[in-house]
Amino acid sequence: MNEQILVRYGDLILKGKNQKHFIKTANERVREKLSGLMVDFDFRHDRFYVILNNTPAKEVFDRLCLIPGLYSFSLVTKTTTVYHEIASQAVSLIKEQTKGKATSFKVETKRADKSLKDTSTEISQQISKMILPNVPNLTVDVHDPELTLNLDFRRDGCYMYIGQIMGLGGFPIPVSGKVVTLLSGGIDSPVAAYLAMKKGMETELVHFESTPLTSIEAVQKVLDIASELAKFAPRDRIRLHLVPFAELHQEILNKVPESYLITIMRRMMLRISTRIMRQKEAMAIVTGDSIGQVASQTLESLVAIQDVTDALILRPLSHLDKIDIVRLSREIGTNDISIRPFSDCCSVYVPKNPVIRPKADVAVKYESVIPYEDMIDEIISETHVFDISFGNAPKLELGALTVKEALK
Repeated sequence: MNEQILVRYGDLILKGKNQKHFIKTANERVREKLSGLMVDFDFRHDRFYVILNNTPAKEVFDRLCLIPGLYSFSLVTKTTTVYHEIASQAVSLIKEQTKGKATSFKVETKRADKSLKDTSTEISQQISKMILPNVPNLTVDVHDPELTLNLDFRRDGCYMYIGQIMGLGGFPIPVSGKVVTLLSGGIDSPVAAYLAMKKGMETELVHFESTPLTSIEAVQKVLDIASELAKFAPRDRIRLHLVPFAELHQEILNKVPESYLITIMRRMMLRISTRIMRQKEAMAIVTGDSIGQVASQTLESLVAIQDVTDALILRPLSHLDKIDIVRLSREIGTNDISIRPFSDCCSVYVPKNPVIRPKADVAVKYESVIPYEDMIDEIISETHVFDISFGNAPKLELGALTVKEALK
């Protein structure tokens, strides 16, 4: 049996003059992700086939499901265009699929090869009649079948499959450009980073660490989250900027009224992130903000916070409920890491009564007593950069009090 996996591009084939570039990029990501497997490729203009060569299909499916820009996949059996040979192969597939259970079915035929004398409907009817006597648990239902046998007639043979597995969709990285994503140790921001990558954005992660005000375990958690996110990135690698925020954080705690602590802290983070964005020639900043979820994510707060930058800020979670964000975090594998009980600088020292409608001019007044411009220069110069691979996060010395100490 000649088994292959049919991969569909989805929206990529609608991209007009950019179609070739999008598809070429998607194909590059596929070759990277499947490297090391003994498979071959048959690339076509609107789809491609992975020829398994006895490689387990599940191993290929598992890798394909991590690539942005791919719509769906089907395990395909390639046969001749001789009807009785197709029916014979189909009987084996259907028996394996239904395992004797009463099942309604239909045959759906497409004819890319227009030289065939029969119409698609006639082919479906003829092959159904050959299948039914050999699979007594089948009944025909052309409107709402439980099982559809798909036949795709092309010049080089008939491609037969049942069902499909959905891919990530979106666009291949990096066709949408580069962004920096603010990564905390919580549930939301890893999901925002994933959604940015799903839309074809090359992302570099930025985390603000405040050791010794926060624990070294909180930083390790972020390194582990980055490693998990790397499976969606090209070559299974992602870059993380570890920003030493403790000194500026302490200045804010000492000099800013409690109600404005989070507002000022996040304004400082945006200033620093904007500097990193420009250094990396990125086009936008991605955050994990979800409208109204906490005091710093009301519309008034977001306006006051982003007042410090002219950078484009993308908020892919803005309209999502928490339950939907948690579901996505579980699907992408970051939730169990995010819920480890170690707080980062955004969730430690949280004020009892944070302002929910902050004003930018009030924030400017409170910031005026902090020499933040010089401090930011030093912070940028001391930022640690990690290139992190999937499943291979750097390990910090957990007995250390600070990142600097842990990295010695």
